Amino acid sequence: MPTLADRLRACHRSALHLEMRDGYMRSDPRFIAWQSGVRADPAHEDPQARPWLDLVRETAGRGVDVRRARIVSEPVSDYIRFEHHLTAGNIAAGEQVRWLPRRRASKLALPGNDFWLFDGQLVVFLHFDGSGELPPDDEEVSVDPAAVELCASAFEAVWDRAVPHADYRLA
Repeated sequence: MPTLADRLRACHRSALHLEMRDGYMRSDPRFIAWQSGVRADPAHEDPQARPWLDLVRETAGRGVDVRRARIVSEPVSDYIRFEHHLTAGNIAAGEQVRWLPRRRASKLALPGNDFWLFDGQLVVFLHFDGSGELPPDDEEVSVDPAAVELCASAFEAVWDRAVPHADYRLA
């Protein structure tokens, strides 16, 4: 099965990611260090420590529109504070990121799970467990036109209402 990196490298036009949870993989050593007060770690923007940044830079450099929208509860969780702290590196690498307070998402039709939508044709739903960890069977891939349309319209609706990272203030 292709990895996320494989899918991004095969992408031609757009890679859209919608996140709707208030916490992910709290076992991440970077999150644990952040909770302990490590805020100025140069590794947060170092592509060697965060290979994701190189992958985004490579993908965006080919002209692919890489966008991430996050629906968050306010006041935000510690994990969302951590993500917000790390997002400067994502932006510098070429990813566009916006934040939507959950209260402003109430009237939107949203799929039940976070997802990636590649080139408006392929959806990868991500299934996290209750603790925000990824179990072995974490992905569900779909090219079903109804699923693709739901995800495309949901993402754009969120994106239109969301606040660009540079303007979003943590509540």
